[in-house]
Amino acid sequence: MTSHSTTQTPNTSDFSAITALSPLDGRYAAKLAKLRPIMSEFGYLQYRVQVEITWFVGLSDAGFDEFKPLSKAARSHLLNIMANFSERDAQAIKDIEKVTNHDVKAVEYWLTGYFSGTGETKTWVKGQFDALPELHAMRGFVHFACTSEDINNTSHALQLKAGRDRVLLPALDGIITKLREMAHAYASVPMLSRTHGQTASPTTVGKEIANVMMRLTKARDNIARVSIMAKMNGAVGNYNAHLSAWPDFDWEAFSKGVIERAEPSTNNVDAFGLGLTFQPYSIQIEPHDYMAEMFDATARANTILIDWARDVWAYVSLGYFKQKLKAGEIGSSTMPHKVNPIDFENAEGNLGMANAMLKHLSEKLPISRWQRDLTDSTVLRNMGVAFGYTTLAYNSMMVGLNKLELNETALNEDLNAAWEVLAEPIQTVMRRYGVQGAYEKLKEATRGNTVTAADLHQLIASLDIPEAEKTRLLAMTPASYVGKAAELAKRV
Repeated sequence: MTSHSTTQTPNTSDFSAITALSPLDGRYAAKLAKLRPIMSEFGYLQYRVQVEITWFVGLSDAGFDEFKPLSKAARSHLLNIMANFSERDAQAIKDIEKVTNHDVKAVEYWLTGYFSGTGETKTWVKGQFDALPELHAMRGFVHFACTSEDINNTSHALQLKAGRDRVLLPALDGIITKLREMAHAYASVPMLSRTHGQTASPTTVGKEIANVMMRLTKARDNIARVSIMAKMNGAVGNYNAHLSAWPDFDWEAFSKGVIERAEPSTNNVDAFGLGLTFQPYSIQIEPHDYMAEMFDATARANTILIDWARDVWAYVSLGYFKQKLKAGEIGSSTMPHKVNPIDFENAEGNLGMANAMLKHLSEKLPISRWQRDLTDSTVLRNMGVAFGYTTLAYNSMMVGLNKLELNETALNEDLNAAWEVLAEPIQTVMRRYGVQGAYEKLKEATRGNTVTAADLHQLIASLDIPEAEKTRLLAMTPASYVGKAAELAKRV
């Protein structure tokens, strides 16, 4: 018997957040607005246009008799093409790609114009260069001596640089700043530690947060210091085509200049560059080792935050932190009292998703069969997805941190119920003064037992140690036994 669903299938031909396959472009779309223009197909196309134009202008400045330096008007026009690139422009390139079935050639044709049709029906479709006769006449130097990967690898590099510097690092810096503020604010607030889940030597809330902040700062610096590299050296990395045209020209130095010169601005139309680091050795593709380094560094930062998300989740569970209430928010469909640590759970889940992708990217991308295969191409299109889950997680982490309120009552109650943790300082002082079997005596008195202040005070009074030391130990409480925790927390 055939069953028929009564649920109507939505028309998904018109994309919307409701019909998006990925939650990054659906449920969480608004939270990734800063990243989307950079790491999307639109961003990829925009950077390809930038690379093609930058190479073209560089050629005009190379000193060739056949290609004189472009006028300021031409340079300004090209700069405007780059600066004002729109979704309409991107769609126009995609429409050309439907005919060429080659994405990079579509970018070239969008710039230079092209003949459409065949024979008598062939017509010229205008490109961006047709606005100025000077550019139209020199259109043959667009994509000159380039392989598609010269354009693609530099575009990917520009995407990663912008995604890292404009989105990932600022979000990470926000978390680090918040953690530093919390470390200082709670530097002297005592807290019971737990090792193996059991009561252990006390610390302070600020010191535990400082630990995370310092780890995260180092991881952040590792992300920031990765040199983002690019190559523009032809089909297999040897400048073959370049030298066939101008055998005596220093193409390697020229390519390095285009890649490492700073990007142009409206205030400087003379120097067109990409602001990247030159990769002198490659096959057809840039080796992607720097990408692996960046993705690994990002995954390391994410792992630190997974660790912290789980810890703070547990602190909320213990009541060490309360969470600020949001009007109208519901914690459970059946238990009205619930205030769940959902932001830390969301962060942990999305950090895991991000790391799964980041690790695959770092393991796969440096591997290519012979001079190239195409497995990197489709994988590289998911860089934005990995950055998207990372950005989403950082956002959730920040929201969660801003909701936290310290519950010193719960912290004090836990400390006051854990006098057994003072077995450590007592037996340590006993050792100092040569009391034999110090560790064993404290172990017998405390391990697995419920220990009160009175029990410990009675033990201390019986010890054969100087009276001044007895007085110091008698004055000690779990809350005061925190070592240098406050000092260390204030130092970060």
